[in-house]
Amino acid sequence: MSTLIAPLPLANIEQWETRAVLKKTAEAHRYLAELKGVAASIPNEAILINTLALQEAKDSSEVENIVTTHDELYKANLFEEAITNPATKEVQDYAFALKQGFQSALQSKLIRLSDILAIQQNLEHNTAGLSKLPGTDLKNARTGEVVYTPPQHADEIASLMDNLVQFINNDELCDADPLVKMAIIHHQFESIHPFYDGNGRTGRIINILYLVTKDLLNLPVLYLSRFIIHHKADYYANLQAVRDTGKWEPWLLFILDGIIDTAQNTISLITEMKILMANVKHGIREQLPKLYSQDLLNNLFNHPYTKIDFIVEELGVTRITATKYLEQLVEHGFLVKQKVGRANYYINQPLCQVLIAHS
Repeated sequence: MSTLIAPLPLANIEQWETRAVLKKTAEAHRYLAELKGVAASIPNEAILINTLALQEAKDSSEVENIVTTHDELYKANLFEEAITNPATKEVQDYAFALKQGFQSALQSKLIRLSDILAIQQNLEHNTAGLSKLPGTDLKNARTGEVVYTPPQHADEIASLMDNLVQFINNDELCDADPLVKMAIIHHQFESIHPFYDGNGRTGRIINILYLVTKDLLNLPVLYLSRFIIHHKADYYANLQAVRDTGKWEPWLLFILDGIIDTAQNTISLITEMKILMANVKHGIREQLPKLYSQDLLNNLFNHPYTKIDFIVEELGVTRITATKYLEQLVEHGFLVKQKVGRANYYINQPLCQVLIAHS
C-alpha cells in the first residue's frame, strides 16, 4: 500500500522553522551570498555554466550508480565516437537537461510542470510523462527490502504534482524561508516519485533551478550531489524518517548543512579557477604575446579538453591558425597534447586537477 502524502503547505509550518533550522538557514544564506558574488567575478559566465554543469552531471548521475570518469566525459564532449560507456551519454544528457532548465527558469522565474516534464524527458529520452501504472516500489539496493511505496494512482500523482508546482511558484501559500522551502520541495518531489525513472536526477535539478528563480543565485553553480554522494546513507535515512515520523527538523538541517558545505566547496573551486586563469593569462601574455586574446583564454577554461574545431569556431580563425595556436601552447606547457584515433585534443591539466580535487 502506498504512503498517503499530504498536499503542501502543511497545517503546522512552525515544525519547519524551528530555532535550530532558522539559525542554520542564516548561515546557509551567508555562504550563498558569498558564492553569488564570487561566481559573478568570473568574466565569462559560460565557463562556470559549462564546467560546473558537467561536474554536477557526473556527481548527480553517480548518486544513481551511473558512473563515468572525468576523462571519458571530457573526451565525449570532443568526439561523439569517443562515447564507449553508456553512463557517459547519460551524464551528457543530464548536463543538457540542466542547462535547458536553467535557461527556462532564468527567463520565467517559474518552475512549471511543463519544465519538470521537459527535464525528465531530456534525461530519459522518452515522453512517458507522469506515472500512469501502479507497481513502483523503492527498495534497499543491498537487501531488496521495500523501504517506501510512492503514490500508485495516476490521478493522485497528477494532483500532488499540481499542488507541488503551486507551492513552488506561489509564495503566498507559505512564507517559509526559500532554503527551507527548497528542502521541503525536494522531499515532496522525491516522495511523490512521479516518473518511472529519473526522479532523483530531476529532483536535484529542481533544487538549483529553485535557487535561481528566487534570485539567491544568478548562475546554476550550487549542486548538492557531491554532498549527497559523501553522505548517501544519511540522505536516504533522513528522507525516509520524515515519512515514518513526521519530524522535519533532521531532514531540514541535513539539507542546510549540504548547502553550507557545497557553497564553501564551490567558493573554493571558483577562487582556484580564477587564480589559475590569471596565471595562464599572464603566462601567455609574457611568453606568447601575439597569441593572447580573452577569447583564447575563455576557450581554454570553457573546455578542460579542447580541440582545433573549438578554436576555429570560438576565435573565428582558420584551421591552420588554430593548429598553430594549440601547438605553441603545448610547446610552452600551457596544454598537453593527446590523440584519439587520428584526431588530436589538448588538455588543460591544471584546470582538470582543480575540478577533480573538488569532486
